[in-house]
Amino acid sequence: MIKRLFKSTFLFAFIGLVSCGNTNSDKDEQAVTVDKSKTELTSEDIIVGANRTETYLPILEGKRVGLVGNQSSRIDKEDGYTHLVDSLLSLDVNLKKVFAPEHGFRGTADAGEAIEDGKDAETGLPVISLYGDNKKPKPEQLEGLDVLIFDLQDVGARFYTYISSLHYVMEACAENNIQLIVFDRPNPNGHYIDGPILEMENKSFVGMHPIPTVHGLTMGEYAKMINGEKWLKDGIQCELEVVEMENYNHSLAYELPVKPSPNLPNAQSINLYPSLCFFEGTNVNAGRGTDKQFQVFGSPYLDKEYFDYTYTPESKDGAKNPKHLGETCYGRDLSEHESLSKINLEWLLEAYQNTEDKEKFFNAFFTKLAGTTKLQEQIEEGLSAEEIRETWKPGLAEFSEKREKYLLY
Repeated sequence: MIKRLFKSTFLFAFIGLVSCGNTNSDKDEQAVTVDKSKTELTSEDIIVGANRTETYLPILEGKRVGLVGNQSSRIDKEDGYTHLVDSLLSLDVNLKKVFAPEHGFRGTADAGEAIEDGKDAETGLPVISLYGDNKKPKPEQLEGLDVLIFDLQDVGARFYTYISSLHYVMEACAENNIQLIVFDRPNPNGHYIDGPILEMENKSFVGMHPIPTVHGLTMGEYAKMINGEKWLKDGIQCELEVVEMENYNHSLAYELPVKPSPNLPNAQSINLYPSLCFFEGTNVNAGRGTDKQFQVFGSPYLDKEYFDYTYTPESKDGAKNPKHLGETCYGRDLSEHESLSKINLEWLLEAYQNTEDKEKFFNAFFTKLAGTTKLQEQIEEGLSAEEIRETWKPGLAEFSEKREKYLLY
């Protein structure tokens, strides 16, 4: 069996899941339960689904196979790695075509950028985009396939669109009688759940299901929830197989071996992403166009007397036309901030309270990211972070109970 020892440079003491809590203290809101028998495991012991070839090769034998993947779809070895496409072909798997999500097969496209269908330069395999106008594989695109593999590295936030791609892929597989195999990978924000629950009237590609902002599930667990809760169209369910990881639990810190997307370059950006992505629905830049994506925030409209950190967004790979391109932004540098185990609302609140024109702070995208109109209303009404978090508790309690049914680790 192929193994890879993953190195983590940010092992931190995250030991469980955010609960709704029975007290109002921040400390008591943090997660409390850990299987003590697993506490000696580290991220170096984790064997991801893609590496467990002995589990899935028998399933693929004699099948015509498609892959939903990107640059994070890889088999890791002690001396490096190979892309999953190359590995499958070398193992004589009959791989017919590749489907690519947002950011493309090689993971270099801007957020929201249209991705064209084409061919993989390395293998000549056809590559079909699952973004833009073609979020769901069409029957003719699935024709000739018996099984579809889904192997994407998620980061555990509702608005990270790979789970939306998962929904549409599952739906297409169910409608076309194709088996789906999910190769599971760690959730780097899987140690907690937090945030408002999405209200279905605000459903969009950045939020499709009634879950909190941070859901605390791996991709395999999330697929089981989609099936189990019958969230696919007309309540259909797909034939699902999850290739589980070995030696993983949700309390383990895990540093991704490759960027999951262009603007999440390191562990710090991934950890801050659930908190800072809300700025995408405001006139504040969240580090796009810098080398500290989702580690800084700033705007020309924030009070420069209050915010002493400045930067100027530039055109870069993955952010060709960032918000406030070429303008001096005033804000905060959070690149050295301690790791979070809950959403930090303070940065969003202080930016709103110290902006030039509060009526121009939010845009229509904010409600889609929040999944509810309530968060913007609460901020505009002057509620504190603690008061806002208090309103999340009933929804988090209900989701936490539902989530338990689908946990694999």
